[in-house]
Amino acid sequence: MKIAEPTVERLVQYHRLLEQLVNEGQKVVSSQEIGEMLAFKASQVRKDLSYFGEIGKRGVGYHVDRLHKHISGILSSPRCWSLGLVGAGNLGEALLGYNAFQSDKFSIRALFDVDREKIGKKIQGIPCFSLEEAPRIIRESGIEVVILTVPAAVAQQVADIVAEAGTVKGILNFAPVSLSVPGNMLLASVDISVELEKLLFFLKHKED
Repeated sequence: MKIAEPTVERLVQYHRLLEQLVNEGQKVVSSQEIGEMLAFKASQVRKDLSYFGEIGKRGVGYHVDRLHKHISGILSSPRCWSLGLVGAGNLGEALLGYNAFQSDKFSIRALFDVDREKIGKKIQGIPCFSLEEAPRIIRESGIEVVILTVPAAVAQQVADIVAEAGTVKGILNFAPVSLSVPGNMLLASVDISVELEKLLFFLKHKED
């Protein structure tokens, strides 16, 4: 099944919201309520959820616990993914401390950096290795996904080093630069400056 990226993003948001509602003890929720809480149109919510085979009852809505489990099944990985992170600076350490990075879907096995003060030590319980060792450590640890939190000027060089391992299937890039990766590797980029520019653009036009 080919699913558009925006649909997947909304699905993740539905799951996060439903998890919150389950913890709060809410039993039923309507597409209108979901839409209001996530700033989506109710029609979009209904379309997304029916696309994945979960149809609520008109006038009743969705059973929160059942819908949460349904979406969990769609998003759940068949196994726990092994991750690596390159760039144990401020952003890298911030991500390691982020609650969303504590998941049973993935485990960060190794960190890589060029700072000799960090190499050979553990940062938040995760061993940090020299970037030069990355291809070997990635292979030995079975790492398939790598997060890049490095300066833009070296991001492509780092991506090339990571690709040398031959086991990496995907890169999540936080550097504000476009990267070139092998055709068999997926690339996702998070450019915070672009997202901020988008927000400011919409705020400007809202004021106008």
